[in-house]
Amino acid sequence: MSNDHTSRFGKSLPFLYVFVFVSLLSVQIEAATKKYQFDIEVKNVSRLCHAKPIVTVNGGFPGPTVYAREGDRVLINVTNHAQYNISIHWHGLKQYANGGPMDQPTSHNVRSKQGATTFTTSTLQAKEGRFGGTLIFYGSEQPYTVAIVILPKKGTPFPFPRPDGEQVIVFGEWWHADVEDVVKQGNALGLPPNMSDAHTINGKPGPLFPCSEKHTFAMEVEQGKRYLLRIVNAALNDELFFAIAGHNMTVVEIDAVYTKPFTTNALLIAPGQTTNVIVSANQAPGRYFMAVRPFQDVPIPVDNKTATAILQYKNIPTTVVPLLPNLPSPNDTEFALSYNKKLRSLNTASFPANVPMKVDRNLFFTVGLGKSACATCVNGTRLSASLNNISFVMPETGLLQAHYFNKKGVFTLDFPDKPPTAFNYTGAPLTANLFTSKGTRLSKIAFNSTVELVIQDTNLLSVESHPFHLHGFNFFVVGTGVGNFNRSTDPAKYNLVDPPERNTVGVPTGGWAAIRFRADNPGVWFFHCHLELHTGWGLKTAFVVEDGPGKDQSVRPPPKDLPAC
Repeated sequence: MSNDHTSRFGKSLPFLYVFVFVSLLSVQIEAATKKYQFDIEVKNVSRLCHAKPIVTVNGGFPGPTVYAREGDRVLINVTNHAQYNISIHWHGLKQYANGGPMDQPTSHNVRSKQGATTFTTSTLQAKEGRFGGTLIFYGSEQPYTVAIVILPKKGTPFPFPRPDGEQVIVFGEWWHADVEDVVKQGNALGLPPNMSDAHTINGKPGPLFPCSEKHTFAMEVEQGKRYLLRIVNAALNDELFFAIAGHNMTVVEIDAVYTKPFTTNALLIAPGQTTNVIVSANQAPGRYFMAVRPFQDVPIPVDNKTATAILQYKNIPTTVVPLLPNLPSPNDTEFALSYNKKLRSLNTASFPANVPMKVDRNLFFTVGLGKSACATCVNGTRLSASLNNISFVMPETGLLQAHYFNKKGVFTLDFPDKPPTAFNYTGAPLTANLFTSKGTRLSKIAFNSTVELVIQDTNLLSVESHPFHLHGFNFFVVGTGVGNFNRSTDPAKYNLVDPPERNTVGVPTGGWAAIRFRADNPGVWFFHCHLELHTGWGLKTAFVVEDGPGKDQSVRPPPKDLPAC
């Protein structure tokens, strides 16, 4: 059994995305304690004329939305009634010194093989200036999505005009088949599993698909009012374009961090990312499609069908046919690069961008697709993926468990700071020597040191865009580029003033991204591609951040009620 949610492809549609986390911020006297019960259950759900059992939270698809204010204490009681082991990851939230018990991909699962198991997680609010976001419940081959919205403290305004209303928008996927069977078939052949049959918006594919009369999400708006859309990409394998017919959007937040507002007619969002936008209902009253479809600028098959929802002006009959937006072309690289360059931190006195100026540790990771031996697979090989030519192997023992109890033989601390061999990373496609090494090799980072990590795409088999997510930290995206990273010239072009701060970065196709962060969170933290397909092929590693000198700067012991696995 794997203890890592990212080692599996996932079942059904959207994950269960929520934003809840542990922080060492002091709790205000007026802060409230919010309690929630999440029951993980298997329910029959019908989409596109097909019904099948899927894993749900509280019977919903997607799951419930949790609302809390900054400084609130949130208790989430998770009871697993399903037959699958459940691993919990609060995506994008800084579980300070608590990465195992409360961010379970590095340690334990909530089991349910012999009846329901319950586990309570405790969280405090995010730091000031953050609101909204996502948390992901992952289970063994079972990702589910719940959204939790973090509001500012009472009396603290948004750094943009207050909206008149808001709506959570979650993107996901639907397979007609049981996705575990899809994964098993792909693994047996050593090939990618079958792509999804549809994307979804709040669990619904929209009227461009059959049997969707009841499976179209609609949002009602009033003429002249402003609305905040909290958008989550919970799809497993696709970066997505999103647009609303006839309406522009003003981007005001990414990954729960305020940004300098800018207006766009479409946005790009990778798996694991969140984006908040303001939409003004300033068009002629009518019905307008909201639509998503994948971005893929290399010839790799994707589910390129368009999912839709409806922006419905008040008092407009539902018989009015909605207008479709002009989405960017599926391979519109220019739009993708231009959009990402517009993302900048707000960087004001109230919401500063504390970019590390001095770097203690420079890392350079290459991203590669390759193959490994497989006696039962087509041609005797299966597809694999690697960082610095190492495909990650998940151990039987949880990584944080082994680290905390100093258990030997689970992992090594020799992940290389750079690839073993330098080459023309994005030159002509490389098809020779595609076999990768395998191992559970981690990188050790000194407490409170500053790290710069350059992630370089390569043309091993094919170039491709990769969204990378770091557990336990936010980071600043100080630079991106197309082609090979040049250590002599590219750092001079970095944005060290107001770079975007986030937890998941898209590495451009055939290009690179440079991120900086301060390693002030002790523990074991995964770093992985957020394309579930790639992370299942081994495109991940983990950082072991050493304990600090202070009494509150060490990894916390596991709670007594932590379920065993």
